[in-house]
Amino acid sequence: MKTVFLNGEYLKEDEAKVSIFDRGFVFGDGVYEVVPVVEGVVLDKEPFLERFDRSLNELKLGWPMSRDEFLVMINELIKRNGVNEGGVYMQVTRGVAPRAFAYPKDITPTVMAFSFEKEIINSPKAKSGIKVVTVDDIRWKRRDIKSIALLGQCMAKEQAAKQGAYEGWMVEDGFVTEGTSSSAYIVKDGKIITRPLSNSILSGIRRKLLIQIAKDHGVEFELRLFSVKEALEADEAFLSSATTFVLPIIEIDGKHIGDGKPGTVAKKMREMYIDSALKIAGLR
Repeated sequence: MKTVFLNGEYLKEDEAKVSIFDRGFVFGDGVYEVVPVVEGVVLDKEPFLERFDRSLNELKLGWPMSRDEFLVMINELIKRNGVNEGGVYMQVTRGVAPRAFAYPKDITPTVMAFSFEKEIINSPKAKSGIKVVTVDDIRWKRRDIKSIALLGQCMAKEQAAKQGAYEGWMVEDGFVTEGTSSSAYIVKDGKIITRPLSNSILSGIRRKLLIQIAKDHGVEFELRLFSVKEALEADEAFLSSATTFVLPIIEIDGKHIGDGKPGTVAKKMREMYIDSALKIAGLR
């Protein structure tokens, strides 16, 4: 049985309990993060801490502990659960209070985290490529906050799964915003295209790092909206997220992208990201 973290304690997962009056349970009033783990080491720590800080601030939530203490907690979970490759999920809610919509004063945030194992580096999907379908983007207007209120994404992911797809690309006004749990990219004539940051999408950490890596290696990146039509006519497409890194997309809405095989640009970006992340983590 796995060990989880809840409000300062390391507990067996069946012992961890949260009040039914927790605002995360009642309102989805909280934020979360996921960090990848490779060879027992947390990757991309600084970008993760930056984004977590921003989400907390946007909801007027303070850090429940120092950043250093947060990292100690993450590493302790990895150690206690013997995670070699996978990730750590963590969330902070406003805490327990009588049900009222306005933010209550002087309550203690609820802090929870758990680890999980997942094959990332040698993922079979990185070799085979994945299928994506487009779905309507029905979410709220502050998608830049990594909120735990994910019903829109769950509905979209279920819609994609029913069509036999790995991921859903959400569409608003004819343009792709992002995946249900990933950032979205297309490639045309060797140029990578992805939507610019705004309140319409989450600032993906892998997205941020891939843009910098592309710049360092002379790969052209264009930040602009792209339509579903452009995606279907692209030479390549791929996605990125915390525990997939980069996955090539071989089909969108039943149409092969390029030759229907993982593209060279996607494969190159995956290789460069993994190399960079492992070097920064001291694993290479």
